[in-house]
Amino acid sequence: MSIDHTTPGGAASGGLAPAGAAPGGLPPAGAAPGGLPPAGTVLTAAGLPTIEPPEAVGTRLTAPVPLDPVEADLVIVGGGPRAVSVVERLTARSTTGEPVRVVVVDAVEVGAGATWRTDQSPQLLNNTYSAHTTIYPDDSTPMTGPVTPGPDLVAWAREVLAGTPPVTAGPDVGWHAGPRPGWVAEEVAAIEPWSFPTRRLQGVYFREQLEAVLARGGVELTGVVATVVGLEPADAGQGAAAPPLRTVRLADGRTFRARAVVLAQGMIQARRTPATAERVAAARRHGLVYLEPGMPAERDWDLVPGGEDVIVAGLGANFFDVVAVLTAGRGGRFVARDHHLDLAYEPSGREPHLLVGSRRGLPYRSKSFYGGFPPRYTPRLATREWFGAAATVPDQDFTRDVWPQLARELVVAHLTTLARHHRATVPSVSPDDGELPAELLARIAQAVVPGLNDLVRELVVEPDRRLDVLRLDRPDVEEPTGAQWRAWTRRWSAAELESISSPLTSPRAEVSRAMAALRGQVAGLVRAGAVDAASVARDVRGWFDALGLALASGPPPERTAQLLALVRAGVVELVGEGLTVSVEGDAFVARSAVRGSVHRARALVETRMSKGHTDVTDDPLLRSLLDSGRARLHAVPGPDGRPVTTRSLDVTPEEFWLVDAAGRPDPQVIVIGIPAGDVQPGSAIGATPGLPSPLLAGADRAAAQVLALVREPATVG
Repeated sequence: MSIDHTTPGGAASGGLAPAGAAPGGLPPAGAAPGGLPPAGTVLTAAGLPTIEPPEAVGTRLTAPVPLDPVEADLVIVGGGPRAVSVVERLTARSTTGEPVRVVVVDAVEVGAGATWRTDQSPQLLNNTYSAHTTIYPDDSTPMTGPVTPGPDLVAWAREVLAGTPPVTAGPDVGWHAGPRPGWVAEEVAAIEPWSFPTRRLQGVYFREQLEAVLARGGVELTGVVATVVGLEPADAGQGAAAPPLRTVRLADGRTFRARAVVLAQGMIQARRTPATAERVAAARRHGLVYLEPGMPAERDWDLVPGGEDVIVAGLGANFFDVVAVLTAGRGGRFVARDHHLDLAYEPSGREPHLLVGSRRGLPYRSKSFYGGFPPRYTPRLATREWFGAAATVPDQDFTRDVWPQLARELVVAHLTTLARHHRATVPSVSPDDGELPAELLARIAQAVVPGLNDLVRELVVEPDRRLDVLRLDRPDVEEPTGAQWRAWTRRWSAAELESISSPLTSPRAEVSRAMAALRGQVAGLVRAGAVDAASVARDVRGWFDALGLALASGPPPERTAQLLALVRAGVVELVGEGLTVSVEGDAFVARSAVRGSVHRARALVETRMSKGHTDVTDDPLLRSLLDSGRARLHAVPGPDGRPVTTRSLDVTPEEFWLVDAAGRPDPQVIVIGIPAGDVQPGSAIGATPGLPSPLLAGADRAAAQVLALVREPATVG
């Protein structure tokens, strides 16, 4: 459903329509026949529905949606944290004068966006620490705008817990966050800097901060819940004497005209692949249940049958959400045994039996519980100095020139932890003040990647403690029998439990922390041009990014503890790597590399998550821009001089102006964040206090350009 908490009221100044919502990407849950909105929806004077509190149940029908263009200074497409940050930067840069008239359009919820929508299940958690979320910049982020203090997520949670009321803006700002949901008080009580908040709580934080920055003045905001389908050039539908405005078209026929447009869509989703379309059709033909890939908060999990086999394809970040919704979300309970991460599962009887697998065959490795923040990993071989030197060498092949040093570092992390805490497993290694001996470090530094596995086998006498650098994100048994697979699953479960509950002595946890440190350095090499464009596409984007996610961007430890309990209880069954799923007769059939592994079920859930790739997006605005030539994909020169096309929008590197198919930039259309990620590396990551934030820096840059356009006299003729 699409949601907006704005209370109906009068139009904002400057000719803007009243803040409100229109049907967006998903139909409202419980919609009545004939397209009428559900009970509890009120149509404002402009004909725009806005979700009201339960006590306002009732439906009033008024005038149809107006089709005359509404003028504003700025339209922001996408209403999540990037939009909030742009508005924050506009208010921070505000001077005396007329307020900037801003329209924020989001398909789901203004202020929260799709990822952080506040109506989603509390089972859906963030996978970053509570202390790593803010919308306010500090001195660590390079920008030309002023630093304006404000609460990060943890400080805000403490204010809520202390009974501090939210900051409210006056009626003239046009948009308000609405009343704070009743469940917020309970959730903030559990917040620690190193805890993992629900996504809906983070959405409330974003919405309340949006109203707080509006209270500063300088911006009048109209929030619109709708889908943007078009962005027309300056002269489309305008006379020769009209100012150079851009026209933004919504799916319901409304239009907005503005001097500036900022595209801030966030995590755009992918359109159906041919394989997905065939599964949808097959499910209809055979009466099967198929939940295709997408955001978990937008799927109807009640369709998944309980008490029977369900195939789950995909073991990445969304997988843990699906498991939580289908178990704890259906009344199952997790009970602590020896400690809070060693759990037993008490079923409700309504959960399915989940047969889970993927190409890798392994769920993402978990984050670990430290009772605080994890210690910083200190590299021994892939040091800052090594990366600094590597950054000066242009057009390297990542697999040949960079990956071997990273693989060596992961081996060092593994062996160092064994030598410190599990001496019996490496009897020939005598640590030197907790570190590997210099001669062994030198051997590792000279080893080629296949030789690293030989070295590990030579030094580690206990097979279960060995590391395979060629299969870091896969089982270290290939084509096992059923018995071998079940034995391996038990070993994997024990290793994961050790990793989340005793991370300082776990070699698995140490390797994950090492990968977390190395991933950011690789991004720096790419920005510096040290890896040639073809290798970036083939290797960094092709397999290394996925490896980094699998090892270092996993779920909260509580989620993995729950998964392990479900595996022990037989509710979840890992079926192996190399998963394939076909439709045979009246069932989905899953097969894997485990010999003899064949599973039949009438329900299939695909948990594959979007990677934010623009070339395959289903976002109607981005599709129309690309298809019409108003936008193009970014390309970079390869080592042979030929361009290599990326999967991001092309924008200018400094101003982030949208570039069309002919290479012409549009100074009035600014793109920030994920759709332009190859030009703005790091902008997909949320802002963390005390760390440079490409997201906030991009928002500041966008705000500066918007203000320059708005204050510039209109061109006539």
